[in-house]
Amino acid sequence: MTAAYRLALLLLSPVLLLQALYVRRYALRLPEPEGPRTGCTGDGTPLSLLILGDSAAAGVGAASQQQALAGQLVTRLAARHRVDWTLWAKSGRASRQVLALLEREDAHPFDVALTSIGVNDITGGVRLSDWLVQQARIRELLRTKFGVRRIVLSEVPPMQHFRALPQPLRWMLGERARRLNQALARSVAGEADVRVLSVTLPPDGDYLAEDGFHPNATAYALWAQQAAALIADARR
Repeated sequence: MTAAYRLALLLLSPVLLLQALYVRRYALRLPEPEGPRTGCTGDGTPLSLLILGDSAAAGVGAASQQQALAGQLVTRLAARHRVDWTLWAKSGRASRQVLALLEREDAHPFDVALTSIGVNDITGGVRLSDWLVQQARIRELLRTKFGVRRIVLSEVPPMQHFRALPQPLRWMLGERARRLNQALARSVAGEADVRVLSVTLPPDGDYLAEDGFHPNATAYALWAQQAAALIADARR
C-alpha cells in the first residue's frame, strides 16, 4: 500500500464510512435465482464440476439458474462432456464462510472447481493477509478432501464500475479489488493446478444487473464462456 493511498484513505475515511452505511441500508437486494443446483447432463468424457462461492456464483442478477453462471457454464461444457455438476454458493459468503462450508461437507470427488470469492471479504474489511491464508486453505481442502485436479479462481470483479456504489467509495473498493487480485496471482504462481480467470468484458456493453452490483445474464454468459475455455484448455 503506497503512502499516497494510505493518506487518501485517512482523509476520506469519514465519507467512506457514511457511504458504506448508506449502501448497506438502502441498496437494492436481488434474490438468488430459482433452479437446480446439481445435475448431470451431456455426452462425452465424464467431468465432475464444483462451482463455489458468493452471490455471483449463486447467480444473483440472472432470472434463473439456467441464465446464471452455473447454467451457462454447464451448457457449454456439456457440448463435449458428460457433466456431473454441483453448485455450493450463497449471497454474503466470504472466504471464511466458504472455508467453513468445505470443512463441514462430506468428501465428494470433483475434477474441476470454479470459485467466485472476494467481494464480501472486501466489503467486510478482511485483511489481505487473512484473505490469502483463507484462500490457500480453501485450495488445500479442494485438493485433499475433494480430489480436485484443476482449480479455476475467478478474480474479484472490478468494483470501481459498480453503479450501486457512490464515489469515492467505488474508487476505494475498486482499488482493494485490484490489490487482492494482484496478491492472489502472486500467491498461486507456483501452483500448477491453479488458473486465475480474469473475465474480459467488451468496453461498450452494460454488464450489471438492475441492482448496479451483480452481473446480468450477458456478463454471466461471457464469464461462463471464458471459464469453459480455460477448463477445456487445462484438460488437453
